[in-house]
Amino acid sequence: MIKTRPSAAKCGLSAVATAALLAGCSASVSVGETTPKMSKEKLADTVAERLAAKMNQPKPDMACPEDLEGKKGTTTRCTLTASDGSTLGVTVTVTSVDGDNIKFDIQADDTPTPAAG
Repeated sequence: MIKTRPSAAKCGLSAVATAALLAGCSASVSVGETTPKMSKEKLADTVAERLAAKMNQPKPDMACPEDLEGKKGTTTRCTLTASDGSTLGVTVTVTSVDGDNIKFDIQADDTPTPAAG
């Protein structure tokens, strides 16, 4: 069986398109704790949901390495993995905190990392 690999241009296209759609996204989530903190799983799920809604597509595979602390200016880096295996870094920045409600912006990197292989 012959396997073909998508061209680098094709791999980059889906991640670049995703990056363009992620630019300027924002979200807020109420986490219900005395000290606001959002778990890395909830953060990844929320970012993926916002992206899916904006793109009218299924939720992408998103992973965040740490919980998001509810302090204005706090950042964390998440990784989106596209269906072609390419990855795109996503920076999440807390813009405000109101009680236990953490609001944040999402900014994707300009350049995706092609799929390994």
